[in-house]
Amino acid sequence: MDARSVSLVQHSFEKVALSGRTVAEVFYSELFAIDPSLRSMFSANMVEQHKKLLASLVFVVRSLHTPEAILDQVKLLAVKHVRYGVMPEHYTYVGNALLRTLKKSLGAEFTPEVRQAWVDAYRMLAGVMKQEAYGESRLRGAA
Repeated sequence: MDARSVSLVQHSFEKVALSGRTVAEVFYSELFAIDPSLRSMFSANMVEQHKKLLASLVFVVRSLHTPEAILDQVKLLAVKHVRYGVMPEHYTYVGNALLRTLKKSLGAEFTPEVRQAWVDAYRMLAGVMKQEAYGESRLRGAA
């Protein structure tokens, strides 16, 4: 990601983060609309999950200018999610739910340029996570 894209993601996230729990509620509503079966992966009380989502987003977004600084933690998170039953296709659903949430939260400020910056950021992180969780190196380690 270039510096402009990182800036767009970080600046737009500052506005979204002001909504706090509401943004997390919208995200999970969108995710479960995309694939209702994912609801079974979560406890009935989503308050803690909302907090985890927001904390993860803050951590990642603030570190986008130095992604190498967070890669180890992102990889650990990917492996942890496999234990919860996360499949490679779920990354697409999460990405789409994130984009829908951002569009609802930012309205007219969710310009094509801002959208593309978020797509690039998410693809980068999801790519690292899927490679760690499902890639050849992971499969060899399990053998």
